[in-house]
Amino acid sequence: MASEHGHSSGTSAHTTADGGKPPFPPFETHTFPSQLVWLVISFVLLYVIVSRLALPRVGGILAARQKVISDDLAAAQKLRDESDNALKAYETELANARGKAQAIGAETRDKLNTQSEQERKTLEDRLAVKLAEAEKTIAGTRAAAMSHVREIASDAATTIVHQLTGAQPDAKAVESAVDASLRG
Repeated sequence: MASEHGHSSGTSAHTTADGGKPPFPPFETHTFPSQLVWLVISFVLLYVIVSRLALPRVGGILAARQKVISDDLAAAQKLRDESDNALKAYETELANARGKAQAIGAETRDKLNTQSEQERKTLEDRLAVKLAEAEKTIAGTRAAAMSHVREIASDAATTIVHQLTGAQPDAKAVESAVDASLRG
């Protein structure tokens, strides 16, 4: 059998089952010690490279990112404080403006009330003057009418007495009778 495969019996470990194919190298038992040595060397070398080169860079990047985040948070807090202060100032100004608007409104209302009161008094005074003039005119018209009524009543009484009796009545008697009826 050894001649068929072209290997000596010392190398028969290379040829095993599965149709004479050699086994997967990491699974060969006679190479375990050298594989373990290379594993330790590779692990130590990788550890040194990672711990000396990669980790400081990653740590520096993380520290830089943390600093950027901290700076951004501080800037955001500062902007928030400024916006809060601006909002407070705005609310204060708004309250002051409302107070001024109310004061202006009250002042304008008082001014308009005073002005309308003055106009009302002026109008009342004009109306009182016109009423007094109208009363004088009415009194004058009444006096004129009464004087005419007296004359008309005297003429009517004289005419009635003349037509009823056929005689002309005494003017003084007619005037005294008319005065007595107008008073009563």
